[in-house]
Amino acid sequence: MPSVDIKNLQNSSVGTMELSEAVFGAPLNKNLLYEAVRNYLNSQRAGTHATKTRSMVAGSGRKLWKQKGTGRARIGSIRSPLWRHGGTVHGPVPRSYAYKLPRKMLLGALRSALSAKVADQQITVVDSLQLENHKTKALRTILNRFAGERSILLVDLPGNQSLERSCKNLPRVELRSSRELHPYHLLKYDRLMISKTAVEKLQEALQP
Repeated sequence: MPSVDIKNLQNSSVGTMELSEAVFGAPLNKNLLYEAVRNYLNSQRAGTHATKTRSMVAGSGRKLWKQKGTGRARIGSIRSPLWRHGGTVHGPVPRSYAYKLPRKMLLGALRSALSAKVADQQITVVDSLQLENHKTKALRTILNRFAGERSILLVDLPGNQSLERSCKNLPRVELRSSRELHPYHLLKYDRLMISKTAVEKLQEALQP
């Protein structure tokens, strides 16, 4: 069973915590991680691409010249896809790229990503992420003690407004609640800083 030190915001050890083997000691499954990330990125796509068909482009619909006798190819409309500035045939249309990923696959990918963070020693468990104020500079000072200039993902229970306000303008820093944590976020950032209460919630929710 893996265990980690519990730190305070001054980066001093205040205890240890036993982690669930099923959640934080799962084997690395690259296929599950790939499917989870692909699902997340596809869901973020706007899908607003579109081209104009011959009925949408500007131009008269009259026949440009008579059918026979001119020696030229027959033509019915200047908006034909064969002509420059004509309509597009089988072009992209607005659509959603989102699709449903089975819940078991998503939870398995999340366990795999969390276990990888523990195995690579890229996780920091803190006793609390409650800040005295919402000043960005104060949070930057705290994060420098743990991650320096590396990117970092903060995870806490929902409703920590001081933390939400203080990290909005920090580059390479993102805050996610334990309820909306996704494998994509864990893979995107170099380090994970998570509160003890958030770890307990994740262990409760991710038990197979």
